[in-house]
Amino acid sequence: MARLLYRLGAAAHRRRLLVVVLWLAVLVGAAVGAVTLGGKTADSFSIPGQESTTALEKIRQEFGAGGASARVVVQAPGDGKLTTPENAQAIGALVKELSALPGVAAVTNPLDPAQPTVNAAQNTAFSTVTYRVGTGEVPADQQDALKAAVEQARSTSGLTVEAAGDALQGVPPLGGVVEVIGVLIALLVLALTYGALVVAGMNLLTATVGVGVGVLGITIATGFMDLSSTTTILAAMLGLAVGIDYALFIINRYRQELRLGASVADAIPTAVGTAGSAVVAAGLTVVIALAGLSVAGIPFLTQMGIAAALTIIIAVLVAVTLVPAVLSYLGRRALPRKQRAEDAAHRDRGFFRGWIAGVTKRRALTLLGGVVVLGLLAIPAASMQTTLVQTPATGSTQAKAQDLISAGFGPGFNGPLVVLFEGQGAAQAANQALPAITGLRDVAVAAPAVPNRTGTAALMQVIPKSGPTSADTEQLVTDLRAYLAGLGGVSAYVTGSTAVSVDVAVTVDEALPVYLILVVGLALVLLVLVFRSLLVPLVGVLGFLLTVGASLGSTVAVFQWGWLADVVNLDSTGPLISLTPIVVVGILFGLAMDYQVFLVSRMHEAHHHGHDPRSAITTGFRQAAPVVVAAALIMFSVFAGFIPTGEPTIKSIAFALAIGIFFDAFVVRMALVPAALALLGERAWWLPKWLGWLPTLDVEGAGLEKSTKDAVSV
Repeated sequence: MARLLYRLGAAAHRRRLLVVVLWLAVLVGAAVGAVTLGGKTADSFSIPGQESTTALEKIRQEFGAGGASARVVVQAPGDGKLTTPENAQAIGALVKELSALPGVAAVTNPLDPAQPTVNAAQNTAFSTVTYRVGTGEVPADQQDALKAAVEQARSTSGLTVEAAGDALQGVPPLGGVVEVIGVLIALLVLALTYGALVVAGMNLLTATVGVGVGVLGITIATGFMDLSSTTTILAAMLGLAVGIDYALFIINRYRQELRLGASVADAIPTAVGTAGSAVVAAGLTVVIALAGLSVAGIPFLTQMGIAAALTIIIAVLVAVTLVPAVLSYLGRRALPRKQRAEDAAHRDRGFFRGWIAGVTKRRALTLLGGVVVLGLLAIPAASMQTTLVQTPATGSTQAKAQDLISAGFGPGFNGPLVVLFEGQGAAQAANQALPAITGLRDVAVAAPAVPNRTGTAALMQVIPKSGPTSADTEQLVTDLRAYLAGLGGVSAYVTGSTAVSVDVAVTVDEALPVYLILVVGLALVLLVLVFRSLLVPLVGVLGFLLTVGASLGSTVAVFQWGWLADVVNLDSTGPLISLTPIVVVGILFGLAMDYQVFLVSRMHEAHHHGHDPRSAITTGFRQAAPVVVAAALIMFSVFAGFIPTGEPTIKSIAFALAIGIFFDAFVVRMALVPAALALLGERAWWLPKWLGWLPTLDVEGAGLEKSTKDAVSV
């Protein structure tokens, strides 16, 4: 691999103009394709084959309903009642206005004698607004029209009017100021790392080209398939971050070669052949981790993983072609003026030299202390709860509407369960089961079933006593399904937002162990080939398990238990979003293996050149640690930027990724891994003889350097 990449780097140096023009042509072509072929992204979320989603589809077929809905909640002022002529007239006017909104299929009147939805005190009621499209598919302009109608009714009727429901749900906005701040922080870190603003800008620019091609390619794909908007968001975040990191690694090696006296023509292919090999290996681990998300069987998650993996591949291609081409134009200007004649040997000292000396000297204490600290932080993860039901931001109309419903009717009205009975005599069977369903634990109310026109199906609404994110409500879903499984003659399905959440949680819980085994197994094989060792990859993977445990544990402590909630500007505590564990594991694993390859490859290179194990650790650490620190700071800053002002869902995922990157880079890779390798000594690089047939990837370019020396001697 190293020799192939060496030749690629040399070609990029010789044909630098052609390489730059080709990448610009690809970028422009992708932009034209995105404008002419791109479609719209969707915000819908479903898992085919699950009972809850199957039931929703059957409800649409049998009843012509099941679209996205919103509840418009009204409350009388003071001790008044909604049934007074004045308030009843205001509610009638509101219902009429809601019925005329774009996209609305039906609106219920809370004071309709046939189907009233007013509480016993007659001071709180709600109207159900049903849309023609499904959950997550209501356009933003229709959501805005609903909010405007609610605002107008609130200001003119004298009633308290708020709205909530899945019709108002959408993907939280992630663009804007936060991303700009993240890019500026990345530029600052790069400038401090390089000591030259022009190199930092060049690094950021090449990474932007890569992520631009990737994101525009995803936009083109939206014209041919349904993709979620979060697919583009994830690909952009990861593509930009790893694009910066990969270019950083190659540029850093190029600068080291220049300091050692190499010419530009020699330094560029050497950097691509050595650091570029590590970039390819690291990129493969990230691609494995992201593409492996497809094992969950969740289309939404599969799309995100594949799209992000393709963006990572583009970032690798940019790093080994466009970066060396641009470096060829920079030449020795890639070094600050004062370093252009400086010997690299004089730059070994300082913080990193003292750090690694302390770690290797107190290796047992460092290893034990790090494991204990991360292990303690992981303890809260054992009590992690997940849900798909989003918690609205405090102070929003959605949060106010839910509070009104809870106070007026009970918390279970915010997450009703729907039972579909299907078959001949469905309504009769449902009503026969009504007393038993009412008697189940945590059932507040079970309404009589409503049949369809043909009598082949019936719907029953079951109101829990607890809220939609409560463990009691989730248990009710299980209990209800267990009871309905024993009914004869008809088929029964349980759906509703809580039921969908339970199904997603079960799917993710079942997929997570399989995902870990697959991804970790493939990564171990790749790292064994990279390092020609069994113990080095094992140390790296065990370190990742500590990272992910501490990351999820810390997230549970903050977002479920409320520890340090003010620090992250958290309004309320509650379960994590269902996809958090598998998404965090996938992204953190890829990044952790990046840092492992970047750091340990330089140690392996020093060991191959004859250094004793401890000296190899020290030498490799001093060379690679600055790059790992810079890369981790960039990643940490990007994710941490979403914590203070982001939506609760985004806050928790961003926090888990930011704190996970901090633990992995600064505790695991900078301390635990060197300490473990120092304890293992020569055994760290041991490979059984029976595995000697394995191919040598040579990511450090040892064979490349040998061939170069042989050529010089001849």
